[in-house]
Amino acid sequence: MAKKKGSRQKKAETRVDFTPMVDMMMLLITFFMLCTSLSKPQSMQLTMPSNDKNVNEQDRSATKASQTLTLYLAGNDQIYHVDGIPQYDNPACLKKTTWGADGIRSVLINHRTEGGYTPVKNIMAAKKLLDSERAKDKSMSDSVYNAKLDKIKKGELETGKVPALTIIIKALDTASYKNLVDALDEMQICAIGKYVIDKVNDDDMRLLKAAGVK
Repeated sequence: MAKKKGSRQKKAETRVDFTPMVDMMMLLITFFMLCTSLSKPQSMQLTMPSNDKNVNEQDRSATKASQTLTLYLAGNDQIYHVDGIPQYDNPACLKKTTWGADGIRSVLINHRTEGGYTPVKNIMAAKKLLDSERAKDKSMSDSVYNAKLDKIKKGELETGKVPALTIIIKALDTASYKNLVDALDEMQICAIGKYVIDKVNDDDMRLLKAAGVK
């Protein structure tokens, strides 16, 4: 008898058609574009000098000494501060501190003005309450939040008016760009509403040189 030949299975070619995936990807891209919130431009609020004609030119941007704090950014990541207006003939007014919560941030929070106020501590507490209120009230818009925050930074609290602190930041040529960025970050963390980056003048250099600051 003749032997039966074994049946061979015919192999089918496997082919995956990815053409419908193109439509799927376009739908997904369109969905994420419509549902994703774009990053909003960030702006910095500036406090301009007064333009009141009844105010003397010298007093338009002046602040009380007790409400002013001057920061000096020096080389090797060093930072110094002066409570009030610098006394250029008294190097002892220049005090050295460090970066972070235990350094310059603590100096800002614990700074006292006339009447024993600690404006930064009170303002930070009010901002914390506002942030908590916003977390609970999802319907609070950015404009409403920024308006309330602006009042808080000016010292207009629900418990009463507190004097706002003015920070003057002066960076030496030996200071790094990171030092200036860190100083501006501290202004945001401490909710400082009035701060300015000023140039180091000859009197500043004389004071820093007398204190041995490079």
